[in-house]
Amino acid sequence: MKTTVASGAIMSEMLTRVNKTISLNSTISPLPPNCSKDESYKYIILPLCYSLTFILSLALNSTVLLRSHRQRNNHRWNASVIYMVNLASTDLMYSFSLPFLVISYLMRDHWVFGDFMCRLVRFLFYFNLYCSIFFLTCISVHRYMGICHPIRSITLESKRTVKGICAVVWSVVFALTCPIFRFAQTGQVIRRTEEEGQEFGDAEQGSGDKEIEAERFWNCWDDAIDREFSEYVPYGIVLHLLGFFVPFVIIAWCYSRVVRTIFQTLHSQPQLQECVVVSGGAEGGRERTSVSFSGSQHSPYVSRRRRSIKTIVTITLLFALCFLPFHVTRTLFLVLKEIKEVECHTMRTVSICYKVTRPLASCNSWLNALLYFLTGDKNMPCCVKTDKAPDRLLWPLKTLHKAKEREVPEPEEPEKTQHEETDSKSSGIS
Repeated sequence: MKTTVASGAIMSEMLTRVNKTISLNSTISPLPPNCSKDESYKYIILPLCYSLTFILSLALNSTVLLRSHRQRNNHRWNASVIYMVNLASTDLMYSFSLPFLVISYLMRDHWVFGDFMCRLVRFLFYFNLYCSIFFLTCISVHRYMGICHPIRSITLESKRTVKGICAVVWSVVFALTCPIFRFAQTGQVIRRTEEEGQEFGDAEQGSGDKEIEAERFWNCWDDAIDREFSEYVPYGIVLHLLGFFVPFVIIAWCYSRVVRTIFQTLHSQPQLQECVVVSGGAEGGRERTSVSFSGSQHSPYVSRRRRSIKTIVTITLLFALCFLPFHVTRTLFLVLKEIKEVECHTMRTVSICYKVTRPLASCNSWLNALLYFLTGDKNMPCCVKTDKAPDRLLWPLKTLHKAKEREVPEPEEPEKTQHEETDSKSSGIS
């Protein structure tokens, strides 16, 4: 009898030591220990959304890059095209990280690709995400300079300058996201489940007539394991501030100034009409071409400017819709998880919102290309149809200059083509 009790005590002590050893590399739920959750929704929503994003991003961004490669042989690249090619490249690379996540979610968070691939996939996910945000910021600044300060932007139009800016973007984003290699890693997860498959943070939560089982598996953590989470939170907040919120403010400010400038030109820009004035005697009379203004001939210009405003508003709204909910909910998730003294309902709601908004951030990788396909943006490589060099002169100066040089006027024919070309080239938006 004593031998049985002694052996039982020894076995109990051994199991306790084993459990302590395992717990060093194990993590339970990110929610409080007395808070149950059901994450079955993410095993359906995330694989479906990521799969759709992968297919669309691969198709659209590959098309952009292939067509831009053909145009490079014809020397058709300008500053806008270089920015868009970098944007399409980072969106395409972003999509390459999604199949690994799709497989992991289909296997209910089981990670089978090893620790190095875990770190690499998480790094590529965020590196290309923030590269995309930074290149969208560069495009917005480029358009702002082209419309609001066309003369000053001449120095920023050279290919060498634009390529240098792109290299700086890649370097800065790499510096911002390289700590993810340290924090992202695999860890063994203890998931306590009932027979129905619902997760629990504490085995005592289950009712007495239901059997509670514990499942151990390797998971690839998106942020950091529990013992390093306190170190990750400050980095995660700084990453959100510098990687999204600052670029978002810049984009909103640039496009608001662009829209304001376009509205001012719509209300103040006169419209041209040519007329002939004859001066001198009957024999020595000479025709002079002067310029007057009317309201009917300039409707193509007004139409193009209004389309530009719609495009700008659409770009800004899509950017906010894709990235703002994700970064707000992720910041709240990090802060509340670190506080730890949060109500179960609040933490569960924030966790659900954070995971549901993640696919929105991914959708931007194919919405960029789709938007410019649909709007026919002349800056996109697929939409460039002429190889004329971009001209930054204002269209009224060019029209007046051309009107003075003409000897035989055509009063009824507006300079529509000239206006449209200079307008599209100065704004970069159609």
